[in-house]
Amino acid sequence: MQISLAEACKRFNKEWIFKNLNFQFEAGKHYALVGNNGSGKSTLLQIIAGYSGLTKGSIDWKPFDANTIYEQISFAAPYLELVEEFTATEQFEFQAQFKPIQKDLSTEKILELIGLKNAAHKQIRYYSSGMKQRLKLALAIFSDCPILLLDEPCSNLDKEGYALYDTLIKEYAMHKLIIVGSNDPAEYHFCNAQINLMDYKLD
Repeated sequence: MQISLAEACKRFNKEWIFKNLNFQFEAGKHYALVGNNGSGKSTLLQIIAGYSGLTKGSIDWKPFDANTIYEQISFAAPYLELVEEFTATEQFEFQAQFKPIQKDLSTEKILELIGLKNAAHKQIRYYSSGMKQRLKLALAIFSDCPILLLDEPCSNLDKEGYALYDTLIKEYAMHKLIIVGSNDPAEYHFCNAQINLMDYKLD
């Protein structure tokens, strides 16, 4: 499996977010997208996920295509919404219909791992921002998908939440292709390579 970007460019209105990006993401490796706020980290993650298109250039998800790539990708970001009327248990059951959970894990076990066992049947609307972020991370990390995209994964997490994130990555996600968009080294210290998007803002 390989995700290839060729002469990739993205523009919003008259502003180029990044230009002429050539890179290959390889199966099982871990990458960090870094750069100043507004450099295009979130935008590039959304393009890789198939949520957004390039202005110029191409992206190729070998051996998959644009119509099925969503089945191979799980994504966690602070701006991705949960179904507030669901409980955590219902959210997992809903997602499992199209993104199965990793083998040998149950929803109950996962909620225990992330410290939400006692809130399993509480509507998500009543969760704190930190609880919601733990749930978003769990939904992405524990999905049985080979590609994991993480945008500022520790947003709204306290010190204990950072430690939990580190544990979940090490124990349940290191076999995946992981791409992290972040300016916080604590969120991407396990990555093999970095892409600084400030290098792709040439006029």
